[in-house]
Amino acid sequence: MRFHDRRHAGQELALRMMEWAADGDLVNTVVLALPRGGVPVAAEVAQTLKAPLDVLVARKIGIPGRPETGVGAIVGDDPPLFDRRSLEMLGLSEERLSPDVARERAELHRREQRYRGGRSAPDVKDRAVILVDDGLATGATARAALRYLRRRGPARLILAVPVSAPETAAAMRSEADDIVCLHQPPDFWAVGQWYDDFDQVSDEEVIETLHAHSTLHAHSTLHAHSASPSKSGRR
Repeated sequence: MRFHDRRHAGQELALRMMEWAADGDLVNTVVLALPRGGVPVAAEVAQTLKAPLDVLVARKIGIPGRPETGVGAIVGDDPPLFDRRSLEMLGLSEERLSPDVARERAELHRREQRYRGGRSAPDVKDRAVILVDDGLATGATARAALRYLRRRGPARLILAVPVSAPETAAAMRSEADDIVCLHQPPDFWAVGQWYDDFDQVSDEEVIETLHAHSTLHAHSTLHAHSASPSKSGRR
């Protein structure tokens, strides 16, 4: 299975999620995207489910000099979550990586402020939360995000991705209540391998997507409320 771009992947993922919605398994749902790549995917899911959309910013902690190779991740002000085995194999310590953590923490807060513009994060307690990314390689940021969300008391925690390394998807099953993954190719080596168009998503696209969905969701909610009969009008 290949995807033309992230929006196509989101449409395919939304079709799978609609099966759950039809069964009544998704109640009081909120869709959270891991930016930046997860936002176009999550927007399609949220639109189809008629659910609110927001972001959960997580940052990967990479090896000094090789930031693309992740050994941990951070979310919010939580302590970093490290892959202990990777640290031992590479001869690294948390203290050695503290400057990298501080730098990524600053970038995390910068993105949160820019994407939300001062708006507070959604309350996920007792809600069905769908965490969406464009794919999973090592799963470091997704794992940190899921643990962050779990501590905030969601009624149900679902990880939804178009594609994942099989071993990563298997490892995530202990972190979420449910995993929805459309494709787990045995020859996986990178997320972008399964997209025809995998250009980087910009901050501007994230902001525009969130704003467009917020406007659309507010209009749909208002229309639904106005279309519903009032209690005084029922017989």
